[in-house]
Amino acid sequence: MASSNTNTPQTEFATVEETRDLAASFAASLQQQQNHGSNANPNEDGISARDWALFRDPVLHNERLEAIRQKKGYIIDMDGVIYHGSNLLPGAKEFVEFLEKNNKKFLFLTNNSAPTPRELKQKLERLGIDVTEDHFFTSGQATAYFLASQMPEGGTVYVIGEPGLSWALYDKGFFMNDHNPDYVVLGESSAYNFEKLTKAVQLVQNGAKLISTNLDVETLDSQGRKIPATGAFTACVELVTKTKAFYCGKPSALIMRYAQRVLGLSRLETCIIGDRMDTDIVAGISSEIDPVLVLSGVTEMSDLNLFAYHPYVILGGVYEIPNDDDKNKVSDSDLEEASRRASYL
Repeated sequence: MASSNTNTPQTEFATVEETRDLAASFAASLQQQQNHGSNANPNEDGISARDWALFRDPVLHNERLEAIRQKKGYIIDMDGVIYHGSNLLPGAKEFVEFLEKNNKKFLFLTNNSAPTPRELKQKLERLGIDVTEDHFFTSGQATAYFLASQMPEGGTVYVIGEPGLSWALYDKGFFMNDHNPDYVVLGESSAYNFEKLTKAVQLVQNGAKLISTNLDVETLDSQGRKIPATGAFTACVELVTKTKAFYCGKPSALIMRYAQRVLGLSRLETCIIGDRMDTDIVAGISSEIDPVLVLSGVTEMSDLNLFAYHPYVILGGVYEIPNDDDKNKVSDSDLEEASRRASYL
């Protein structure tokens, strides 16, 4: 059974050789775990034969991995896929280099509405990956896109969140108002308290529409302990006001459509790579974008039986994707044609 706790950390000062050694060690450890259970009936561990085939069958796994390599666009979760905390995961830098070398389009997509794209760029830069700001998209931006679609002329919002969310809303013509706003918007924040939640409840009762950047009910602190997240606080306001929030982040297909629009590609030419079955993978399924599960984050093989759906393919981590085959390269003319096709969808 593959575990997300397998020797994955990489310090931000690691050399290329050290990174490759870590990736090789990580892959070998996963292979050892696979071999350990290779003679067992997968169902004995609650793992279906289908899921095992997606992970290690030499035909099905490799065929689908090859199909992923030939995609033109990649929507990529960050935590658990590219890094854990302040540590890069094995092969993450090589994966981004593979995307750039082969002229792929890619977007880092996160349910965390707190940071701005510039802050996310700076974080990856500290970890040794240098990409431009336009490669990042947050649930805060998705929320701002949605509100702009509802009120193109702009409006007012009461926000419980961090600067990344406020910045995205300001950018789309929305302004802060704690008296009679059009919307109450809840996002990631360490500043939730009784007073702010009470204010949100009262404003919703007075007619403001309730919006949540995402419905993740929990996250982890710096020590790996569970703490309540946006979805938990949203549920509190929903329960008291007897209303339902509209949420914009994963697993909503809405944020996936926005991501596709940013990439300028159709769903058939795009995949999503993530470590969570309940957000990343179901977001791909609901938007008909091939979902790739990596076991470098929170999901383990033994968790898959809890869900009524399967990913397109299962990888130990993004280190499996890079290779030197020239057929994975995308020409500028191919991208232009793909963009024209997508504009009609």
